[in-house]
Amino acid sequence: MTFRFRLQATDGMARTGVIDTPRGEVRTPAFMPVGTAATVKAMLPGSVRETGADIVLGNTYHLMLRPTAERIAGLGGLHRFMNWERPILTDSGGFQVMSLAGLRKLTEEGVTFKSHIDGSRHELTPERSMEIQRLLGSDIVMCFDECPALPASDDEVARAMRLSMRWAERSKDAFGDRPGHALFGIMQGGVTQELREESARALVDIGFDGYAVGGLAVGEGQEAMFGVLDYAPGYLPTDKPRYLMGVGKPDDIVGAVKRGIDMMDCVLPSRSGRTGQVFTRHGVLNIKNARHQDDPRPLDDQCSCPACRGYSRAYLHHVFRSQEIISSMLLTWHNLHYYQQIMAGMRGAIAEGRFADWEAAFHKEREAGDIAPL
Repeated sequence: MTFRFRLQATDGMARTGVIDTPRGEVRTPAFMPVGTAATVKAMLPGSVRETGADIVLGNTYHLMLRPTAERIAGLGGLHRFMNWERPILTDSGGFQVMSLAGLRKLTEEGVTFKSHIDGSRHELTPERSMEIQRLLGSDIVMCFDECPALPASDDEVARAMRLSMRWAERSKDAFGDRPGHALFGIMQGGVTQELREESARALVDIGFDGYAVGGLAVGEGQEAMFGVLDYAPGYLPTDKPRYLMGVGKPDDIVGAVKRGIDMMDCVLPSRSGRTGQVFTRHGVLNIKNARHQDDPRPLDDQCSCPACRGYSRAYLHHVFRSQEIISSMLLTWHNLHYYQQIMAGMRGAIAEGRFADWEAAFHKEREAGDIAPL
């Protein structure tokens, strides 16, 4: 079966549909848990699936360094290696490499950098990024790009965007003909509308299976991000999935879907679970706070995740304070479950033409804050 996107319904700019891949369907809007080093931390693959996730993300930069893409290929590919048989999207490695600052050197050809693990020297180019992602066997491959941190000058953003467009063309050539696998281009341009439009035109001329909005959630703030999303998705084809990279908090995700985004990923729900930050329909709570130590109630009495079904706030407070591994397991599961409930709620609301009402209820419930302490 080939890769394709089926748009099923729209409500305003919000969209719901299905991405078909040989490894299964991805329902959109979709949130992709981040499995940086071939694992969603503190979660078994089956548990990730039980939260409602259709697809996970793997990280090219980390996997190329350890255990190496060649080793993963020799062991049967990333799906077999991490025991996840559903779709996987891999990023290009560009974001991580660009964040190394003093450890990397950028040229037209690509980027040379030193490993953060052992200081060994590596080179990442569009061609090498495509080779690594082919060895991993990911279903959705991302073009290699440069993502400058914001704020940055217009000249710097323009230079990085145009380099990324040249790298996008090289990525497409290196990707070749791979039936059943998809290549996504990445729009850059910072918060400048003219640059975003120029980037989108270049990508559409090259032609990709899907399109990402990159270079956001890198320090510009939510207002500026939404400002870009008010126009950027409209520059991209309506019959291809649109992916907002590295986003985000629950209200970021809802705002992005409202503006026409179909896919998102972020480390936030899993990383927050390991640090005691819990996302619920009533907002964010910190399980380490003393107010929870005698509380027999669940995190959320309407949540069906294992943490809420079987454990009290008092217990979760105790195991977090005691640095027990089960704390990371239960809180991560809860957060990922909550994120997937948001996605399912939006899909249903868009299909039924009631997204505005769903969004209003979502914000009202979160603004009410956590339940009162006992």
